[in-house]
Amino acid sequence: VQLQASGGGLVQAGGSLRLSCAASGRTFGGYGWFRQAPGEEREFVGAFRRMGSRIYIADSVKGRFTISRDNAKNTLYLEMNSLKPEDTAVYYCAAGDPILSSISTWEGYRYWGQGTLVTVSS
Repeated sequence: VQLQASGGGLVQAGGSLRLSCAASGRTFGGYGWFRQAPGEEREFVGAFRRMGSRIYIADSVKGRFTISRDNAKNTLYLEMNSLKPEDTAVYYCAAGDPILSSISTWEGYRYWGQGTLVTVSS
C-alpha cells in the first residue's frame, strides 16, 4: 500500500491550492487529511468515508476547504481556498477503515503518505 501526496507549495494569503493523494494497493473504507504545524500536534482536516460517500470537514477549515475523491483514479483531493498563514503546515493523507467515531482521529488510519508542505505567506 502506498499513498503519494502532492500539490503543496508556497501561496499568498487568500490564495488556493489543491492537494492530491494517490493511493495504490487497495481501496479503503476511509481516507483522511491531517496537518501538522511546527511545534503542534497533528490536526484533523477532513475525511471521506466510502460508506455513503460521506465527507467530514473540521470546523477550523469549514467553508474554505473541501474534499473530493476520484474513485477511478483512487485519488483523494483537498481543495483549499482563502488560505491563511495559520494554515501553514505539513499536510498528510491517510487511509484505513476507520469506524465512524474515529474518522477524525489519527488512530483511525493505518496508512500514511509522506506529507506535503503548504506555506501560506501573509
